[in-house]
Amino acid sequence: MKNYYTKLLTASAVILSILLIVLGIILGQFFHLFGENVDAGIQQTYWVYLLFTLVLVFIVMMFVLAKIIQQYVQPIDHFMGVAHQLAQGNYLARANNEDSEMNYQLTNSINTVAQKLQGNFALRAMEQERLKTLVSSIGSSLLMFGRHGAVNLVNRVFEETFHRDGEELMGKTFKDIGLPSDIEIEIEKIFLTEEVRTFQSKVLLEEGICHLEVYGAPVIGENGNWLGIVIIMHDITELVRLEQVRKDFVANVSHELKTPVTSIKGFSEMLLDGAVEDPVTKREFLEIMYKESNRLQLLIEDLLRLSSMERGSFEITRKPVDLVDVVQQSIKIVQAKVQEKDMRIDLHIPQQVMIPADHDRLVQVMVNLLNNAIAYSQEETIVTVLVEEVEEYVEITVRDQGIGIMPSELPRLFERFYRVDRARSRESGGTGLGLAIVKHIVEAHHGIVTVESEVGVGTVFRIHLPIHEQQ
Repeated sequence: MKNYYTKLLTASAVILSILLIVLGIILGQFFHLFGENVDAGIQQTYWVYLLFTLVLVFIVMMFVLAKIIQQYVQPIDHFMGVAHQLAQGNYLARANNEDSEMNYQLTNSINTVAQKLQGNFALRAMEQERLKTLVSSIGSSLLMFGRHGAVNLVNRVFEETFHRDGEELMGKTFKDIGLPSDIEIEIEKIFLTEEVRTFQSKVLLEEGICHLEVYGAPVIGENGNWLGIVIIMHDITELVRLEQVRKDFVANVSHELKTPVTSIKGFSEMLLDGAVEDPVTKREFLEIMYKESNRLQLLIEDLLRLSSMERGSFEITRKPVDLVDVVQQSIKIVQAKVQEKDMRIDLHIPQQVMIPADHDRLVQVMVNLLNNAIAYSQEETIVTVLVEEVEEYVEITVRDQGIGIMPSELPRLFERFYRVDRARSRESGGTGLGLAIVKHIVEAHHGIVTVESEVGVGTVFRIHLPIHEQQ
């Protein structure tokens, strides 16, 4: 694209050429009128000098015009170029022509405009980055639709939750992006009524069922213009799960308390009514009542202990503890049950393993695991206890040859009151809270507990405890 300097110089050259050609023709005509009797050689010389003079005048005039045009027109080209760059978004472009006072003022004006444009662009970019960061940092899925129902904003949480690419969704309507039908219906209602709506939705994703609390509201501009709607979807799956756990807990506690209370009440009523006169039967009833009251007391103590752990008021006292002593003391506590079932505990432990821990709490953990292994194993079987160091941890393994646990039950094994075999657990005097307590104690020591099992073969519990104290 030619600049003004080139265009004006070309136009001046054409005009000057025409003028000189006309002038040459006129001079030629005058010479022809007054020089008819002049010798042909002189005429030829005249024409040569005329042509030479005209060419020389053309060159001189073009040189002068070029200088004049350059002085007045070239700054305009420069300013036009800078303005063009600014219009294209290059806000770093600056004018630098300061040959005259007028150019100096114009240069300052253009540079001032460029600086303000650059500042506004940087501010806008910063605000956009803040908005993008804010939207991406929101822990809930966010969608924004324009007034015609097309997507114009999607955040990262929505992309991760629904496994969709936000760039592919831009410009599509809410009916074309694969939302659940109930959410689509509610979005349509928001468009029609322009009112805030809150509802819950259950979505089937690859990870499983996801419960969402959806909030939808119209977006109103500064001048009251309706710009579209915004949809925020909170993942409340964990809250729903915890609510179900709470309901199950209340139901389980009620059921567990009901059994011993009913037994104690029934037998005490029979004794009070005098229906049992046989001393042997009366003693049997009293023993049952005593057994049930002990079970009730144990259940209440475990509930209080577990509640203390979950409230965060549970504390452990760390000091150097020999795990070998913990295991041996735990075996002594369960030795009577081992002998009752003619079982054997096979130990594989080093001479000494010292770790920072709470001795009594670890004994409680081992007794719970050993009691489970004994309760769910057949007679004349072996329970294996293995203690070994694995890198920065000590691994305690308790392996039995019991009935085993189905794979579907393993994820719920550490829940409160969950039992693989309820009848056998009650017969053994268990409360269903032992493994939940084990998990809390191990995690309080910054350790982890895992379980592996095969039905009909046995179950393996592994506890990893850090060798060195962790903050």
